[in-house]
Amino acid sequence: MKPDMRVRLCGLELRNPVIAASGTFGYGIEFEEILSLDKIGGFVTKGLSREPMPGNEAPRIIETASGMINAIGLQNMGVAAFLAEKLPALRRYSGTACIANVFGYTVDDYLAVIEQLNTADGIAAYELNASCPNTRHGGLIFGADPTQLAELVVRAKRLATRPLIVKLSPNVTSIAQMARVAEAAGADALSLVNTFVSLAIDVKSRRPRIANITGGLSGPAIKPIAVRMVWEAAKAVKIPVIGMGGITTPEDAVEFLLAGATAVEIGTASYADPRAVERLAKGLETWCSGNHVERVSELTGGLRME
Repeated sequence: MKPDMRVRLCGLELRNPVIAASGTFGYGIEFEEILSLDKIGGFVTKGLSREPMPGNEAPRIIETASGMINAIGLQNMGVAAFLAEKLPALRRYSGTACIANVFGYTVDDYLAVIEQLNTADGIAAYELNASCPNTRHGGLIFGADPTQLAELVVRAKRLATRPLIVKLSPNVTSIAQMARVAEAAGADALSLVNTFVSLAIDVKSRRPRIANITGGLSGPAIKPIAVRMVWEAAKAVKIPVIGMGGITTPEDAVEFLLAGATAVEIGTASYADPRAVERLAKGLETWCSGNHVERVSELTGGLRME
């Protein structure tokens, strides 16, 4: 029998649990000629800010062993341009969840973006980026400080007219604590992990290989740590968790689901294979069929400890 790939995520029904991660999938519409957007569960837009942002200076991306370091710096067109130029075309894919990633330097910046997004149709949820390590203000500051994270989530939840997913930083002492803080402040779901703060040095010039000095490490190299952090966060809260970090195969996705994730996001894999999200959605269905899993939702939290 064909497995049931549908999952429920903070009031949303996704056709499958595979979502394209923010920052690796443009605004979504750019991929419509590369893959079938109606074959994936959803996608998360690039981080949207109050005003357009140019991002950091180059070099901004380098390859590492089993991964990459990036310091793009949340370059984006701004929320107003997204609403005018990208969202209208995305409405053709109403069965695929369009999740808007929201970023700001201050709480008021985040709220200004949400306020504009509230006026538009075609957005399923917001992913509150409280974790980007590649900017000099905001982002990681909120994700690493429980008090500031709580204030941000409380105020965003008060304003948001759609489910609020809070993207947590792995660059903390206790991911379980931050998960509980976000849940208590009103988060409808959590997504984790974002990238790990990293440094690469050119030994010949003795200078950092990234212009920003540090950047975010992603890719297969971080997967075992990401799985562990998803497991810890999922045990700490009752709201759904979206897992990500180095997923390149269907089995990788299954690991995150067994650790407690309701859905998964695919990021760095899209750089190596622009069709990775669709390939993994199909691959996960094939895996479930071959392993006699009738409903993919049954995998969530299925880790056996004995």
